[in-house]
Amino acid sequence: MIRETIELVKKENGHAYVQAYEYIRDRILNGELERGTKLVEERLAEEIGISRTPVRESIRKLEQEGLIKQKRVVNPSDMDLRHIFQVRILLEGFAARHCASYMTEEALVKLKECVDIGSTGTPEVVMSANNQFHEIIIGATNNPMMIDIIDRMRSIIYLFRKTVVYHKRPFLIEEHQEIYQAILHHNGDAAEQLMKEHLQNDLEFCLNRMEQKQ
Repeated sequence: MIRETIELVKKENGHAYVQAYEYIRDRILNGELERGTKLVEERLAEEIGISRTPVRESIRKLEQEGLIKQKRVVNPSDMDLRHIFQVRILLEGFAARHCASYMTEEALVKLKECVDIGSTGTPEVVMSANNQFHEIIIGATNNPMMIDIIDRMRSIIYLFRKTVVYHKRPFLIEEHQEIYQAILHHNGDAAEQLMKEHLQNDLEFCLNRMEQKQ
């Protein structure tokens, strides 16, 4: 009986943690919690209807993902942005080269679908297709450490991806098409270079948007 009660408490705590994590993360990503906003555990716990412990755990997790710093919604500097993209350029450049030699037919079909959807969809659909395009390429490496590094950056990457999609960075989808074609034709050098240039263009666009806001 005691063991069953303990297991029930653990399950309830786990559910509360997921609920708190998704609630805070989604409010940051959709802009309801603006950059620089201080997060108060008591207030968030009351809003969600749970105890402070799962809220504290979710804030810790979001700090690891780069969305929160010192209990405030992150307001990344241009140097923070450069550091994030340096990591992405290194890892995703390698991943694109790897895919040119080892990507499966099934993954290639999915990659092509992302390019096609990105050309015609609404901003929300383009966001999803953009996200999947990069995830397919990273996932195709079958390198758990590389996948884990990108996964831990997923939320902060989402914020910058939102900038390039919603503000319609020029040639975004055309660059995806070029990367896809290089992978399709097993041209590893081109795939790597095109991916690096693609991410560098994203970086410069985001930096330009940051300068305009200042």
